[in-house]
Amino acid sequence: MNYKITGNVVPSVEISLIKGESVFTQSGGMFYQTEGVRMETNTKGGLFKGIGRMFAGESLFMVTYTADRNANISFASTVPGSIIAVDVSRSNFTIQKEAFLVAQSSVELKTTFNKKISSGFFGGEGFILQELRGRGMAFLEIDGDAVEINLEPGEVIKVDTGNLVGFEDTVRYEVETVKGLGNIMFGGEGLFLTKLTGPGQVVLQTMNMNEFAMKVGAYILTSSN
Repeated sequence: MNYKITGNVVPSVEISLIKGESVFTQSGGMFYQTEGVRMETNTKGGLFKGIGRMFAGESLFMVTYTADRNANISFASTVPGSIIAVDVSRSNFTIQKEAFLVAQSSVELKTTFNKKISSGFFGGEGFILQELRGRGMAFLEIDGDAVEINLEPGEVIKVDTGNLVGFEDTVRYEVETVKGLGNIMFGGEGLFLTKLTGPGQVVLQTMNMNEFAMKVGAYILTSSN
């Protein structure tokens, strides 16, 4: 698949489709397209899979775009940040909710539950994550800049949970409590950190959109008083 990522603030990815090739995205994700692209809206995999995506922060309906002739189609990020490409053919990839932008139709977007309940409730990514599997390319939208880290076997990093985008299925995902009452109360990092153990690729984002929105909201409330 040929594609081009453009833009620095709110980027987009333009995908060149050959006749018969298709991609899918959540409802409302398309930016622009050339002539010769057919659109089909469905739950992609059935109603239960659609409901599972809703729990993960995505749309109930997905949209598939199929090229009836060679054509281009573009998808834009919804927030300031970055777009990265992930080759799902080399490994299944687990992502946080709202990270998915678009993928080839040969890729499956599956809702998955954390194996450890503590990771789900306290890990910052919610009890439900999403897994990309199959073969082909997928594109993720990142809050801020993307940081890609390749962990060696046994190598560990600890991440503020809101800054985690995704990881290969060879990476072990755990959540641990910040040590020390003073650190918990006054450290500003919250109660939990996500612990990732290699081998495998990890993708992080430099901005946490939820924290950013809270700061903007606080500023608006202060300015209005």
